[in-house]
Amino acid sequence: MGGGDITPDETVLWDGGFVNVNLTLVTTWIVMAVLIGAAWLITRRLRTDAEMSRWQNGLEVVVGFLRGQIREISGQDPDRYLSLVGTLFIFIFVSNALALVPGYVPPTASLSTTTALALCVFFAVPAYGIAALGVRRYLRSYVRPNVLMLPFNILSELSRTLALAVRLFGNVMSFTKIVAILLSLAPLFFPAVLNALGLLTGAIQAYIFAVLAIVYIAAGSQVHRTRDGPDDRDDDRDDSHVSAPQESLT
Repeated sequence: MGGGDITPDETVLWDGGFVNVNLTLVTTWIVMAVLIGAAWLITRRLRTDAEMSRWQNGLEVVVGFLRGQIREISGQDPDRYLSLVGTLFIFIFVSNALALVPGYVPPTASLSTTTALALCVFFAVPAYGIAALGVRRYLRSYVRPNVLMLPFNILSELSRTLALAVRLFGNVMSFTKIVAILLSLAPLFFPAVLNALGLLTGAIQAYIFAVLAIVYIAAGSQVHRTRDGPDDRDDDRDDSHVSAPQESLT
């Protein structure tokens, strides 16, 4: 990425006219290849005894941590959200951690990538909410306490999606620029410090994004329940396919 480029989207590696391949696409493919390769290597010989590999043990630590966070934040069964939230967390963390490699620019420094990740959460909210509550009861909450609240509720959904995308993009992009400036000033002193700081920053950004995703998705089920009136609660008892949250929201 050139010194004047703000995001890796501006670095075009191949121009095919209508279709272009920029640095964001290439680094995203690299992250996907790393994740697929790591998943294959770790899971090809899974064991349940004490002789499991250290890579499997490390993966189980990450999965256990994510399950605990999901249960604590949502108060619900973590297995419902683990696949989505875990994928978001690992993708963002690996994308940022690979910034330790010289010349690599994380795809999360591109607004297009962070917008795509935020859209995953945006569409997951109604998907999980409808699966838990049904279409009628989920959509009814958007017109409570009256129909005048409909545009405000829709605007709220859109604004928090935008906030997710801009927050992650701004933090990663600004850190990338700060690193480039510091390395140009003192290339022999800062690398070790910045490598450690880069890992910490990448982990924090991945964690924050995952936590907000849990909050938004879980709220799509729990908050809509609390807004239901007495008649709706009677309907809830009739809908045997809807399971109540296992724990109260903490």
